[in-house]
This record gives sequence, structure tokens and C-alpha cells, in this order.
Amino acid sequence: MVWSSLVQPNLVLGGSVFDLSPDLLHRHNLKGVILDVDDTLVPLRQVESDPDLIAWMTGIKAVGKVWLVSNNVNGSRIKRIANALEVPYLTSAGKPSRRKLKQALEAMDLPPEQVAMVGDRLLTDVLAGNRLGLFTILVDPMPNLDQDQPRFSLLRTLEVALLRAMGISLSAPPPPSQP
Repeated sequence: MVWSSLVQPNLVLGGSVFDLSPDLLHRHNLKGVILDVDDTLVPLRQVESDPDLIAWMTGIKAVGKVWLVSNNVNGSRIKRIANALEVPYLTSAGKPSRRKLKQALEAMDLPPEQVAMVGDRLLTDVLAGNRLGLFTILVDPMPNLDQDQPRFSLLRTLEVALLRAMGISLSAPPPPSQP
């Protein structure tokens, strides 16, 4: 696998995780979702899930299996979020390591191509998902509750700039033609 294909998401939403709909999962034949937590589901410093996130998660769980897999080592924070969303979780994932993603995938009992890895970072979430053969979805970081715009992340900005300089597109490749 070439470096560029390892960090190229299958789908770039161009919005927050709230733009991931049950219909979109159905269109891509996805029956499971592994979600990053920090800045994908909740802003980095936020401890609780908001009611909009809980409602969104209910819709996603209606069409597929869901796991949270976070690099965060604060197990109690991730546990509170996972419990509020009523989904299983793993912490200290060390993405782009595939180890914890494999655990979630095995628990889902689904083939990798039917599971999405959803996250806000290319060099952790997308890279780990692509290395495992998952359908990768890049989302914008979740804005803080008191803001409408995504939180500025210097690390993500540098990551995107570096990858663009290497010629990697942040647009999803066109869907395959139907016969």
C-alpha cells in the first residue's frame, strides 16, 4: 500500500460527525462504526455528552453496531461519554496502531469493509482505519458547546498542510461506477 493511500480517507464529510447519517451508512453498505472520541464526538476538554449527540447516536445505532476507540488515557472521562451514549468503548488505543481497532472489529463480528472508522485526524484515525481495511471517514473537529465553528487545532492544521504539500487530496475519490 502506498503512503498516500494510507492517509487518504474514503470519504471527507466537510462537516462534523452530525453530518454522518444513517442513510449515508446505508449507501456505503456500512453496518458498523468505530468512532474516535476527542474532537470527533466531543471537544477535547468536554466531559459530558450533549443531548444532540445522544439523539444522533440513537439514529446511528439503529442501523449499525457502534464502538468508541480513543487514544485518550483518561478512562473515566471516556467511560462517562460511552455510558451516556450506551455504547462499548476502548481507551489508550495508540492510533495509528491497529490493536484496539481490531478488538472492536472482532467484537462487531463484521468484515472490515462493512465498518467505518470515523475521526477528525488523518495521521491517527484515518491511517489506523486504512491499515486495517476499514472504510475511513474524515470529519471536522467538533465545536465547543458555546461556539458554532470547529475548534482550531494547530496539530490538525499542520497535518493537513503537510499532506497537501505531499500531494494528498482531502477530497474523497469519486464513487465507483455502477454497472
